[in-house]
Amino acid sequence: MKNLIKILILLVSSQVLASGEGAHLEKAETNIRSKESLRNGAKNYMNYCSGCHSLQYQRYKRMAEDLGLSKEEVEQNLIFTGAKYTDHMTMNMSSEDSEVWFGKAPPDLSVIARARGNDWLFSYLKGFYKDPSRPSGWNNTVFKNASMPNVFWKQQGIQEAHFDEHKLDSGVVTHTFDKFSKLTDGTMSDEEFDHTVRDIVNFLDYTSEPAKLIRLAYAPWVLLFMVLLVLMTFLLKKEFFKDIH
Repeated sequence: MKNLIKILILLVSSQVLASGEGAHLEKAETNIRSKESLRNGAKNYMNYCSGCHSLQYQRYKRMAEDLGLSKEEVEQNLIFTGAKYTDHMTMNMSSEDSEVWFGKAPPDLSVIARARGNDWLFSYLKGFYKDPSRPSGWNNTVFKNASMPNVFWKQQGIQEAHFDEHKLDSGVVTHTFDKFSKLTDGTMSDEEFDHTVRDIVNFLDYTSEPAKLIRLAYAPWVLLFMVLLVLMTFLLKKEFFKDIH
């Protein structure tokens, strides 16, 4: 019984961590079936994220085949490290430099979508706000005191976060996120920025399980086969037992 309780506590704790420690998460509403969204996500990921983060379990060649890209398109537009078409998608920056600049090496993002969830990633990338008390000058409403700087500040604009203050019976003061207010406008409208972030999250959802595209493509045919198999089995059963009363 004690072991069961421990397991339940761990499961609940993992769900809280995955959901952003109680933070309100926006719905990402991604569609992994959209090749256009995946291609845009790959382009934006390589432009904004690949300098610090790797996708060490994904190959350029596999990505090209799944997203309908030619070898020339990948080599000309998506490979910035001098890597080969068949290589894994490693980051541009060395781990030594990243530890000096950020205090620790940025994590590999191959399976981040499965670890955190699409809604968490979507809300996290949109949740940066100006915070002069932080070394990078930024903080995040989903992942407090994140060491990652806001790489999308030009596109999104600079925003300020407002928090509601609550005093508990124990005397501890807590702060709950209320809303953002814009300090400067970005180069993208809010709708355009949401679309850009959604495509990146969609691409990371794909890289976390590339075989998902194959499963989704085969799923209708498998279901159709199962329906036909059940029908044939039923007809066969009626034929075998038609003389038994």
